[in-house]
Amino acid sequence: MLSLLSLRWILPLALALCTPSLAFAAVDSGDTAWILTSTALVLFMTLPGLALFYAGLVQPKNVVSVLMHHFTLACLLSLTWVVLGYSLAFSGTGAWIGDLNNVMMTGIGIDSLSGTIPESVFAAFQMTFAIITPALIIGAYVERMNFAAVLMFSVIWLVVVYAPVTHWVWGGGFMAAWGMMDFAGGIVVHTTAGTAALVIALVVGKRVNFPHAVQPPHSPILTMIGASMLWIGWFGFNGGSALGAGQSAGMALIVTHIAASVGALSWLFIEWFRFGRPSLVGIVTGMVAGLATVTPASGFIGIPGGIILGLAGGIVCYLAVDVIRGKMKIDDSLDVFAVHGVGGIIGSLLVAFLATDTFAGLGLAEGVSAGEQFMVQLGGVVITALWTAVFSYIILKLIALLVPLRVDRQTEIEGLDLAQHGERGYHGN
Repeated sequence: MLSLLSLRWILPLALALCTPSLAFAAVDSGDTAWILTSTALVLFMTLPGLALFYAGLVQPKNVVSVLMHHFTLACLLSLTWVVLGYSLAFSGTGAWIGDLNNVMMTGIGIDSLSGTIPESVFAAFQMTFAIITPALIIGAYVERMNFAAVLMFSVIWLVVVYAPVTHWVWGGGFMAAWGMMDFAGGIVVHTTAGTAALVIALVVGKRVNFPHAVQPPHSPILTMIGASMLWIGWFGFNGGSALGAGQSAGMALIVTHIAASVGALSWLFIEWFRFGRPSLVGIVTGMVAGLATVTPASGFIGIPGGIILGLAGGIVCYLAVDVIRGKMKIDDSLDVFAVHGVGGIIGSLLVAFLATDTFAGLGLAEGVSAGEQFMVQLGGVVITALWTAVFSYIILKLIALLVPLRVDRQTEIEGLDLAQHGERGYHGN
């Protein structure tokens, strides 16, 4: 017969053999599987989605350059995120910036958790956001920015602009304390990328002979294929931001899809009415506008909110393109601010109203009115835009002391592909 002393050791051992390790007891396999999938989907948005979307919009002599920008940034920013970005964004309890406890991710082990998923999975998911945000900015400077300047700007910008803003909103910073509502990046991703794009367009300057001699997109086919990949990947972008496989992820996914559809149709009918024929590039741009607009609200709203945000994104972003490119003559080449910046800001503001029961939303925090929440959202947008504009400008001016921001006139006329990368996108007559 076993003694009581023996039972004290045998029973825990038996339990350990029959159940998972206690270190992993809090991990939810369903949540983890969904965020692993979402991580792949968000990376798919950049490679190859956004890369092909932008590549089709430029001239054939610059298509390799655009693809090179996306692929190189995906590699370089992944390393930057692991070395420093993640720690600054998600470590510590500072109001403005994280600490250095997770530099090189040294504090993240196999048993580290973030909610119900491994922290390694959370860090990888957030890394894909840190990749696509600077990649969105590429659209502002295609066909004229020096490759070395692109790399330098993107790395410094990730550390100085993106990481702090991420900490403010998602990492426990002062905007999180305000009760900021940004489910998947209307402020963190789209406001920062759009504002930086506008600053770069102004500092780097217009393309040669803009706007009169600027050629139309060389391949609407590539652009449509890339846009379709963005649409699919956005399910991970918004649905994954629930950080679990539950009701919030499901609702975020369907409102994302509806907003994309309504945004696309809005743009289509505006073009059809205005020019007598709708374009492929137009309808896919409207889709992206709808997606950017619904992103900050996607986890807080119902179907009516998705429809409203899709409509707002399609119409307002279309008008913004007209104003920025047409009336103000700013060469934000692929309309990053007009589509992503304006869309993200609209969604970030309207969520204060669309999250209420009136629009079948999930509701606001207890005791908070729509007007009060709107002021929180407005404050977050303004501070983020100002921070991004000021530091983007400073970064560009510092880089200009080291390397030229843009290529010379002859290189721009001949195309960046051969001059900067020694390759052509297309061969033959």
